[in-house]
Amino acid sequence: MNASDQPSMGLCVKLPLPQAELQELIDKAKDWSLMNGACMRSKKNFNRDTLQFAPFILIPSSFPRTEFNRACEIQIILNELMHRVAHDYEFLKETLKETIKVDTFTRKLFDIYETVHSEGFTQKVSLGMLRSDLMLDTSCPKERGCSQNHKPYCCWKQVEINTIASGFGWLGPAATKLHKYILQELDRTNELKNLPDNNALQGLCTGMIDAWNIYNDPKSVILFIIENVTYNICDQRFHEFEIRRLNPSIKVIRRTLSELAVEARLGPKKELIVGEQTVAVVYFRCGYEPSQYPTEKEWDVRLLIERSLTIKSPSIQYHLAGAKKVQQALAKPGVLARFLKDEETVQQIRGIFTGLYALDFDEHGENAIDMGIANPERFVLKPQREGGGNNVYGNNIKTALESMKDQQERSAWILMDRIQPPLQRNYQIRAGSDTDTEMKEVVSELGIFGVLIGDEKNIIINRQVGHMLRTKLASADEGGVASGLGACDSPYLTD
Repeated sequence: MNASDQPSMGLCVKLPLPQAELQELIDKAKDWSLMNGACMRSKKNFNRDTLQFAPFILIPSSFPRTEFNRACEIQIILNELMHRVAHDYEFLKETLKETIKVDTFTRKLFDIYETVHSEGFTQKVSLGMLRSDLMLDTSCPKERGCSQNHKPYCCWKQVEINTIASGFGWLGPAATKLHKYILQELDRTNELKNLPDNNALQGLCTGMIDAWNIYNDPKSVILFIIENVTYNICDQRFHEFEIRRLNPSIKVIRRTLSELAVEARLGPKKELIVGEQTVAVVYFRCGYEPSQYPTEKEWDVRLLIERSLTIKSPSIQYHLAGAKKVQQALAKPGVLARFLKDEETVQQIRGIFTGLYALDFDEHGENAIDMGIANPERFVLKPQREGGGNNVYGNNIKTALESMKDQQERSAWILMDRIQPPLQRNYQIRAGSDTDTEMKEVVSELGIFGVLIGDEKNIIINRQVGHMLRTKLASADEGGVASGLGACDSPYLTD
């Protein structure tokens, strides 16, 4: 579908704004962001002592209230689904068996899983901090049960579900606060009720504190495992600040995998000890891509952590449950019934899946290869990676599929129907940009956060805890804010 053919949605504020009013509002919004911590470090001119405001959308994007509420409600089911998938050894093994033959990174993760599974998990409780990403769709085939009565969209579809480093627990709520300020500056105070409350930061941090309490060692700490260079620093640090605010006795420490390779060890009860501090909870903000394991030492310490008594977010089985291959397998007919016993619930979840196709060496895989080559603009080609910037789009899909058609490596990828969201026109504000005052066509992706704590047999806590919205230029393929392609946003709910 060409951008000009895509349906569009209006905003709560009539645009364009008068030039003088617009410029003054942008200046105020930039300063608000800087003074309230809606910030990042610059990748272009990195200086750990300097922050710049995170890219943001000036006017909150419209999102239908009924679909927003449905996404929040369904998150509880998705939490349970991913928890049960993570604890199904046979399913993970069968689903990933072809991928681990050709994808070294996934194989190394699976080797760790095999090791701790065969030894028996020292810590049986996992902390799931998940984010399900979705988009409104304007082009749903009728066979997927979508209604065509709700123009300019027919439904929403899941883009992916993140089980590791599910970021923007701070920047999501920060964008809501920013947009409340902006609407007030525009004398639209009566519109504030349509910006839904967003307590993602508190909800995620409460999940970590709950896990800390379950560990039951008042002297223990929470460990954030971080990148060697952290650009999205506010999103991480505000979690630390919130944990201290909610429970002043809990200390958070930060280490890279490389630092842990030197400092970490197991105690007599397999407790994880870093320096002289016992770790109750580990929160991975990195560890999801190969470059974050530069040597075997980083892999060794990942295994050490998985063997330990600490409660992990994610545990290795949760990490694997978030693989694209697993999400594709869940979309197959009959598979959801393995994990969700209620047929109505199964149908509810099936309805949010878009088309997902394996590229294995069988009839279905050959058909998927042929579809992708014939109509590459209809699809997204995805590897087993998180963190953005890894997917393939457009004619590059045709080139990639033709090059791997006869290669085993194709089993490490999946093909997904490309979702066609409705367009909106808005202002995208970026540090150092000279196009802030130009209206642009943009599309949005909503993320719903969930927290689950449990073991193989019991779910102790299961909550939906907040949301985030990212908006990108309609012409852009990827939409990561940290990668410089998307912008922070918040949903303005419409009836």
